[in-house]
Amino acid sequence: MVLRRPLAGLGSRQQTTERRAMHLTLLGTGCPQVDPDRFGPAALVRTDDAALLIDVGSGVTQRLASAGTKGAALDLVLLTHLHSDHVIDLYQLIVSSWHQGRERPQRIVGPPGTRAFVDATMALWREERELRIAHERRPSTIALTVEVEEIEDGWSTNLGTTTLRAVQVDHQPIPYALGFIVEQAGRKLAISGDTRYCPALIEAARGADLLLHECFVHAEMQPVPGVRSAETVAAVAGYHTLSSEVGKVAAEAGVSALALTHFVPTRFDKYALLAEVRADFAGPILVGEDLMTIDVAARSVRYRDGVIGY
Repeated sequence: MVLRRPLAGLGSRQQTTERRAMHLTLLGTGCPQVDPDRFGPAALVRTDDAALLIDVGSGVTQRLASAGTKGAALDLVLLTHLHSDHVIDLYQLIVSSWHQGRERPQRIVGPPGTRAFVDATMALWREERELRIAHERRPSTIALTVEVEEIEDGWSTNLGTTTLRAVQVDHQPIPYALGFIVEQAGRKLAISGDTRYCPALIEAARGADLLLHECFVHAEMQPVPGVRSAETVAAVAGYHTLSSEVGKVAAEAGVSALALTHFVPTRFDKYALLAEVRADFAGPILVGEDLMTIDVAARSVRYRDGVIGY
């Protein structure tokens, strides 16, 4: 079932820690290219008030489990845009959350077109879902209810002490693509979504403690006969931010730190990329990896068994 009412009543959780927390976990740092080390685009933001999932790329439910949480615990799912690599595992998230005992509807916000996409997805799987419901006899089906709100540039909401804002970014020919700003207790996290160089995003991200930004590694994206032509490379580069530009974006926005994600292609020379971006941005630069967690408030990074401060 898909409900068509705006979201309300978010952020009812009580603060449980004295120090305000803002953790960003990169669940998927890849792109449509299949790579066992870089799953589809997705990020988890956890504050004292909420657990937010940004995009639902391929493998997101597995990455959530590896990050120590699950779809049943999410307060809000935010979609940056409706490209397949950002939404492909939405139904898997809904069904797995039901299997995990979620006790409330799944709440989704996204650009215009989100409602039609969710309606069509749920309709496609209706027969299979009804068979499961009838046969499995689980205690509740409330988790299979989806509440959708379509949003545009300037949308904002509060989840307790956490503020969320949306900014229209430039991913043409996709007509509606969004970045998000998350703020709590003086901390600010900016998330680019998919975009070419975008002054509106730079302004929205100004002064952020951390900017999570997509990255098209232009030097590594060469024509391959039968796979992609020079025209293909130019077209894909045309609606992403080049590795030669992303440092300039961070510098112009005056952010404290930059984390890179959504790498196109997924395999590249990390040292060369770091040097390229560092030429324009003097602050800390994190070349993102799946399941890397950044504590925005403490300025620390956890990846596998290592922890570093920046």
